[in-house]
Amino acid sequence: MNKERQIREHGSRRDLMREQLAHQAAKLMAEDGITDHAFAKRKAARQLGAGDTQHLPSNDEIDAALHSFRNLFQSESHPEVLRQLREEALATMRTLEEFHPYLTGSVLSGTAGGQSDINLMLFSDDEKAVLLFLLNHNIAFEDGEWKVQINGRDETVPSYTLTGESGVQTHLVLLPENARFGGSRKPGTHADIAAVEKMIDTGLRTED
Repeated sequence: MNKERQIREHGSRRDLMREQLAHQAAKLMAEDGITDHAFAKRKAARQLGAGDTQHLPSNDEIDAALHSFRNLFQSESHPEVLRQLREEALATMRTLEEFHPYLTGSVLSGTAGGQSDINLMLFSDDEKAVLLFLLNHNIAFEDGEWKVQINGRDETVPSYTLTGESGVQTHLVLLPENARFGGSRKPGTHADIAAVEKMIDTGLRTED
């Protein structure tokens, strides 16, 4: 019985530390402009004296804590920051409408801050279609590659990074057309032009 109690107590302490790490990581992301979850976790663990822990919170746990932090401490400033990011995302989506763009990531979920990037998914079976579009429209970009999972397989696909007048970077990831209808996307993790327009009009924030 004592052993069982010890196991329960150990589990409770572990869960409490995990929760504290999630909130500390969220605080770092909100106040210091950190956008990398893994970096925020490691820094939070060092600050709380748990640098050797193997029980770091998940990204979803940090995002939930980040939502709470922004609601409590940035309720006046954050909505405007988020609205501006979404409006910039929407403008780019309209420009690239023929590629059926979807908004993903922190700008969609509502956890984004002033240092966050915009992430868009585009779809075409022609790997050079977006490249030619950007060139033909004199849109400055940096090209690269992005690792994604398509139908359960790891794939490397073209990516392009645009930098707006505001300094915000927008990452475009080009996927094949069949990925658009794969059915693997979780609800609330992707939004098309109409959904982003509605969010901006109503001031909604998507939450998991």
